[in-house]
Amino acid sequence: MTEINWNDFKFFKQYSEKKGDNFELLLDFLKINYKMTSPKEMFETMRSDETASLMLNKRDISTLEELERYLFKGFNAK
Repeated sequence: MTEINWNDFKFFKQYSEKKGDNFELLLDFLKINYKMTSPKEMFETMRSDETASLMLNKRDISTLEELERYLFKGFNAK
């Protein structure tokens, strides 16, 4: 299981073009720095970290399916 390096996250956040929501930044950080493409891997990593778990709880995301819904909220398959 991957552990989130919060010092690396702070550095990433400092130089990111995105500003604002730390949760959105964390998702980008996991995708870019840890090359995570699987929502399952992202969810398990965040669930195992105390700070990231609080971020999930704040958004009422308690299951993998809820995270997937959040990640793909703007995507409409036809």
